[in-house]
Amino acid sequence: MEKMIQKAGLGDIWEKVSQGQRISDHDALRLFSNPDINALGAMANFVREQKNGNDATFILNRYINYSNVCILNCQFCAFAKRKNDPEAFEYTVPEVVQMARESLVLGITELHIVGGLHPSLPFEYYLDMLSSLKALDSHLHLKCFTAVEIRHLSWKAKLTVEDTLRKLREAGLGSLTGGGAEIFNPKVREQICRGKETADEWADIHKTWHRMGGRSTCTMLYGHIETLEDRIDHMRRLREIQDETKGFTGFVPLAFHPEGNKLSHIKPSTGWDDLRTLAVSRLYLDNFDHITGYWIGLGLSLAQISLSYGVDDLHGTIVEEKIFHMAGSRTPQEQTQYTLIKAIEEAGRIPWQRDSHYNKVKNSATVPAMV
Repeated sequence: MEKMIQKAGLGDIWEKVSQGQRISDHDALRLFSNPDINALGAMANFVREQKNGNDATFILNRYINYSNVCILNCQFCAFAKRKNDPEAFEYTVPEVVQMARESLVLGITELHIVGGLHPSLPFEYYLDMLSSLKALDSHLHLKCFTAVEIRHLSWKAKLTVEDTLRKLREAGLGSLTGGGAEIFNPKVREQICRGKETADEWADIHKTWHRMGGRSTCTMLYGHIETLEDRIDHMRRLREIQDETKGFTGFVPLAFHPEGNKLSHIKPSTGWDDLRTLAVSRLYLDNFDHITGYWIGLGLSLAQISLSYGVDDLHGTIVEEKIFHMAGSRTPQEQTQYTLIKAIEEAGRIPWQRDSHYNKVKNSATVPAMV
């Protein structure tokens, strides 16, 4: 492995990585620009195994989008609709509870709930939704809302962000999702998500939640108009937040899907770019324990390969996903527990079911194989 890395001209970076030293932004740019994907993968795999051994995780979860009605009009988004659009939808609280009830039979441990910035749903709707779901099963983890949703709810409730988060937590909120980060560069945000929260506002909401003892994931939307420098700048800001709060549980890079939106002229990311982005993420984000290969965006086959390129988690069963599929994703809506276990085992890893904070709870020997 070392000879391959030296041949790729990455020996000095490998020396830092192998000794557990932090790599610089310039190092990360060199990694992104190096054509030797195998050398990059070997380095990322080294770090992955230093942090997580041969284990790979997944979670039994379900996605619920309570509504796609949104006051924003992000250029990259195929999900959001105006209220009078024929494709617009919004679920009542009893409808959301029924979806959860059906999913609990499948053994899910987490609900991942996000939606658009709805112009008329009152703050009480969100509190009622959370409390009703917790009443259904007190052990069900509710991972809900992006940072911009929290900002929107703060405005609706006429409360500070901290007080809004406190009320949501009292109603049952378990953790925040990492969505909405997109790319932090303000010039890029102006072109792909004009009107959305700024990078600083996104960071402030997550840092506030972390100071309150909460945990969250974080994301990066790549493969559109951003540069490699923009990707590195984005990850640097996340690394700095993690240095400060240690509140992020994992990093989830998301490949942009261009269909059905105003950026549909952009070609989708390649598998090569997906793997190098995951690998550089693993090498650069030294203070993150976990990198997730989001199979919905990658496809399960490439997500399986990513387990050798720095990834140690394949996310979850999901059951129903709307945001990526409305943007053109051709992957299945869900994966069974058995399929995820099989994919992990075929990659030579040891499969573990995890909880919402990436704690391992069951290995494959104790998980019913055909669920």
